[in-house]
Amino acid sequence: MAAEISSRKRRYEKRARAAQEEATRRRIIEAAIALHGTIGPARTTISAIAERAGVQRATVYRHFPDDRALFLGCSGAYRKRNPPPDPATWASLHEPPARLAAALDALYAWYERVEPMLSALVRDVDVVPMVGELHAGRQAYLADIEAGLAVGWGVRGTAAKRLRATIGLALDFLAWRTLHERGLSRTDVIAVMTSAVRAAAPIA
Repeated sequence: MAAEISSRKRRYEKRARAAQEEATRRRIIEAAIALHGTIGPARTTISAIAERAGVQRATVYRHFPDDRALFLGCSGAYRKRNPPPDPATWASLHEPPARLAAALDALYAWYERVEPMLSALVRDVDVVPMVGELHAGRQAYLADIEAGLAVGWGVRGTAAKRLRATIGLALDFLAWRTLHERGLSRTDVIAVMTSAVRAAAPIA
């Protein structure tokens, strides 16, 4: 009986330690996300993360031994909380203009939610290698959306090149942010961008 009680106690203590470690890891991630989204990754230090999370620097390094591990942990948690729109939600729309408008509506709604974080990341993309890596992944995601939205407009040659470039502009975060900061609503930005794309494909 005593051996069984001792075994249960050890299992309980092991689970408690694991839960405590996971809670500490979450605090570190939340601290890093908050700092990345405000002062930016380039200005975020391990000391600042540790202070915000209420832990020692050594604790941060124990959970995340290098910058890559920390960035992957943060980006994974942030993406899970703020997933980008799934292209499947508009891919079934047959008419290109309707497909474009639906895609922009979903993408701009996402931009509205993540604007502070994306602005901070874009600002530091050339100075923090991991930010550049994450940016490249986001650009690949947008390139796939662009390719899907360019289908069905009935243009070729120079007109097709112009169409792709204009769709790319419509999807661009900084282009959206510029119009958003000028006071345009999401509906207004969609109207501006869809008009521009239609102008690029006049025979569609």
